[in-house]
Amino acid sequence: MSAHDELILCLGFLWKLLFHLLFVCLLLFALLLLLILAVRLWLKSKRNARFVRTGHPVVAFFHPYCNAGGGGERVLWCAIRALQRRYPNIDIVIYTGDLGVSAQEIVDGARRRFNIVLPRPIDFVFLRLRILVEPSLFPHFTLLGQSMGSIFLGWEALTEFVPDVYIDSMGYAFTLPLFRYLGGCSVCAYVHYPTISTDMLTVVRERNPRFNNPGYISESLFLSALKMLYYCLFAVCYGMAGSCSDLVMVNSSWTLEHILSLWHASNRTNVVYPPCDVSSFLDVPLEEDEDRKSHSIVSIGQFRPEKDHQLQIKSFKKVLDRRGDASGGREDLKLVLIGGCRNQEDEDRVLKLRGLCQEQGVADRVEFKLNIPFEELKSELSDATIGLHTMWNEHFGIGVVECMAAGKVILAHKSGGPQLDIVVPFEGGQTGFLADDEDSYAEAIEAILNLAPASRLQIRRTARQSVARFSDQEFEVSFLAAMEQLMGTLER
Repeated sequence: MSAHDELILCLGFLWKLLFHLLFVCLLLFALLLLLILAVRLWLKSKRNARFVRTGHPVVAFFHPYCNAGGGGERVLWCAIRALQRRYPNIDIVIYTGDLGVSAQEIVDGARRRFNIVLPRPIDFVFLRLRILVEPSLFPHFTLLGQSMGSIFLGWEALTEFVPDVYIDSMGYAFTLPLFRYLGGCSVCAYVHYPTISTDMLTVVRERNPRFNNPGYISESLFLSALKMLYYCLFAVCYGMAGSCSDLVMVNSSWTLEHILSLWHASNRTNVVYPPCDVSSFLDVPLEEDEDRKSHSIVSIGQFRPEKDHQLQIKSFKKVLDRRGDASGGREDLKLVLIGGCRNQEDEDRVLKLRGLCQEQGVADRVEFKLNIPFEELKSELSDATIGLHTMWNEHFGIGVVECMAAGKVILAHKSGGPQLDIVVPFEGGQTGFLADDEDSYAEAIEAILNLAPASRLQIRRTARQSVARFSDQEFEVSFLAAMEQLMGTLER
């Protein structure tokens, strides 16, 4: 056989192989489509059967940590209350992984922590696979691991109960295509913080060490390049998942900028500032404190690494050292850290923070208040002089607003929501202070304490007046206006 004939035979064999591979791929694709169609029809039948039983459409919130007690949970409960008030004929369901508590305990916790009472009972779907979104399960490639885990958790939720409208209120964007394309639901996302952002890419590209960019990566050119590629690929997938939303709500100007660049959904994205319990703090006395002999600095925020409580403790240490020579200068100051602990990891973090206080020699001047009820929170704010916030690129900052509503002089991080939306001039007046490292925080604290009482009072008054735009009432108006389009799909 000649070389030409052998070449013809080889080409013929390759063509047949390619044809068979193409046929197999088309067959697998067709089977996948049939499977998706079968699953979609099965889930649709479950939803129709449920509607026949109850006669009510259902709005479901995906919030696996609904009993955590943070700012995101306050948004959840205020959103539910708003929908119940506006639409009396709908039912509300929450998908949660809080297996250790009952439904009534969760509702009672919302009332105790946030002073929120729902007009009607709601239902819960308790999920067993929440461990799949725990960051501790993925010490490496955490973003990818949690996102993949959220798909399995979302599948468990969808197969347990099929709603008419699905709202991801906790940032699990990869569940959105699942509920839209398999569940046939109208889907919405309230985004507190983008899972990945251009700021995170910048940190890796510039090789800056952060809590989510450890030193062994930032110090390595190869690992930084590898992580940059990983982040870019993940950002593309995240954007594709988010773009499946019928409606997007973001909580701040900072979040808006990042979501628009990733999700490309400008025609259906709205800024809806989170509800802050402004009115509950307005009865805190607002008067000159010239006779005050001692001052407390209060921080409000969950005990998560990004809240950077270490920066608060170290800055506080510098203030104490600078004031140590003054008569009573050290003894007249204390730092109160108030926040929620969601799990054992958060509790372990608090133990480390207590250890840091011991190392810094300030343990006697730092108090930890964990998962405290609303009235105790209000009492601590009433006694405080300064409200402290240290999270870099905080998406919004409900704790910042609460401190300002309570008439405290706020000292927040010079980035994100606090810089763009909250601690901004109001009617020509100053509303607070911004800082970004240990020295600038320490200097700002000293500057606040050294202000004349009348000057402090003016800042406190202006700040309190400025936060009316973040009230529960403003949130309800904006939230319901954004939801009107989706809720119209429930009319049968």
